[in-house]
Amino acid sequence: MKIESLKIQNFRVFADVTIQEIPSLALFVGANGSGKSTLFDVFGFLRDSLQNNVHVAVTRRGGFKELRSRGCDGPISFDVKFREPDGPLVTYQLEVREQDGRAIVGREILRYRRGQHGKPWHFLDFSDGEGSAVTNEVDYGMPDAEMQREQQRLESPDILAIKGLGQFERFKVVSSFRRLIERWHLSDFHIHAARPSQEAGYAEHLSPEGDNLALVTQYLYERHREVFDRILERMKRRVPGVSQVEAAETVDGRLVLRFQDGSFRDPFIARYVSDGTIKMFAYLVLLHDPAPHPLLCIEEPENQLYPTLLGELAEEFRDYARRGGQVLASTHSPDLLNAAGIDEVYWLEKRDGHTQVFRARDDEQVRALLDEGDTLGALWKQGLFGGANP
Repeated sequence: MKIESLKIQNFRVFADVTIQEIPSLALFVGANGSGKSTLFDVFGFLRDSLQNNVHVAVTRRGGFKELRSRGCDGPISFDVKFREPDGPLVTYQLEVREQDGRAIVGREILRYRRGQHGKPWHFLDFSDGEGSAVTNEVDYGMPDAEMQREQQRLESPDILAIKGLGQFERFKVVSSFRRLIERWHLSDFHIHAARPSQEAGYAEHLSPEGDNLALVTQYLYERHREVFDRILERMKRRVPGVSQVEAAETVDGRLVLRFQDGSFRDPFIARYVSDGTIKMFAYLVLLHDPAPHPLLCIEEPENQLYPTLLGELAEEFRDYARRGGQVLASTHSPDLLNAAGIDEVYWLEKRDGHTQVFRARDDEQVRALLDEGDTLGALWKQGLFGGANP
């Protein structure tokens, strides 16, 4: 799945923003407070709404009045357009409003069209907890197919229809989209969480904080040795001196990560290894997951990494995208921007209390200076990205 555009209305600093032609790797820069974290929290909000309900998602963010853009009326709304490989462009629309002090789903639509023309099929259309969904999706694409709709009423108007119906096999498109959202990954990696030893257990995927890194390393070594060997080979290239990584069990049944430096006889446990070494290894584990996430949102991946590694990290991001994923990252690093193409960079600029998003490709001056040999990182440091000054 690849998200191609995103429209946000009345969500914190984003009163009315549309980001179009989103590439497989997109980097976002902006001053502190411009909304980089809020942009990624759009995906976190949708996932929280699916896992719980919209009232819980809103309450966790301070309540409806705090979440809705200041000075704005109307519902909080999102419009996400995405495409499966070689599939049609699918649109998911969600409006969240307040009723009797509780956040509810005002409108929810999932639609796409047959071919390039014609009226889009609304595979799901709900308002205030009631609506309909198409049940004969297997006939999609047949020219004479007539849609068969089934009326449904959800248990509560704060529940997403894609949650309530996505568990049923007959709603295939709805179920597919639900699984996609469930697998979105918002990385909030903390070095201190990845260092300590951990109770022996089982984990297949790296957690957002990275606190199960040792467990996932053990899982990859035991169940996906070819993936583990690929990670280790890349680790050796990215961090000179590292010759082996292992998840070792201690006498009290805990797991610790151990890094072998070829210059020394004994390995170092994670607590004595540099922050950059652990973080690079964690990113490689995340990016080489045997069951990759369709979307990764990563905040400031440059933290703790040596600047020369950032170009290689950008290549790892692109390799992940070539294998079908999508990476959105916020950054304050000119070195990471220098490793990006002009189509991969956006900046956030706050004006009159609300944020707009601009694409580097659309700025004539930026394009001209790049053609003359400047780099994106240098142009950002010179203050040429609007109000997104470093």
